[in-house]
Amino acid sequence: MRFSFRPVNPAADAPLLHSWVGMDYARFWGMQSATLAEVRAEYENIQSSGHHTAILGMEDGNPVFLMESYDPTRSPLHGLYDAEAGDIGMHLLVAPPLRPRPGFTTAVMSAVLDTLFADPTVERVVVEPDATNHKIHILNARLGFRKHALVRLPDKEAWLSLCTRENFRDAALLPTTQTASEGAIR
Repeated sequence: MRFSFRPVNPAADAPLLHSWVGMDYARFWGMQSATLAEVRAEYENIQSSGHHTAILGMEDGNPVFLMESYDPTRSPLHGLYDAEAGDIGMHLLVAPPLRPRPGFTTAVMSAVLDTLFADPTVERVVVEPDATNHKIHILNARLGFRKHALVRLPDKEAWLSLCTRENFRDAALLPTTQTASEGAIR
């Protein structure tokens, strides 16, 4: 699977993002009841912040995921862990699949981490998924994230997890395994 990336255009992409964040599977995104105008405003704020960026991941010209990167020291994580130079925060939302494809989410997350670590200033990727989002914790561990601390954020209790460049590289070297839920995965 090959992905390309482009910045979110809040005006043009708000209807698409609104359709994604309103779905039940995206409940951890916290925007299920947001209006189209609220989604557009959220992404206008993100894109103009100077420390938070929203990117659409494309496959064959079609948007298939949303990735946000952010400065953890300018987020609700500030003061909740010992941030280091080279930390970058990341959020990921995969689009609802047109057809299930085994290993797709793993491929998306790998592409996102490859892209983030392509920046030589990035040393660690920081995530803070909802503590009850068990599927993402499994995927994060598979790709090299290590749970750091259970933290209380304004909207959730979350597992602050960190992935170093080395942890990601080592995870990528693990043999492929089979699971009943995703087929061939790392």
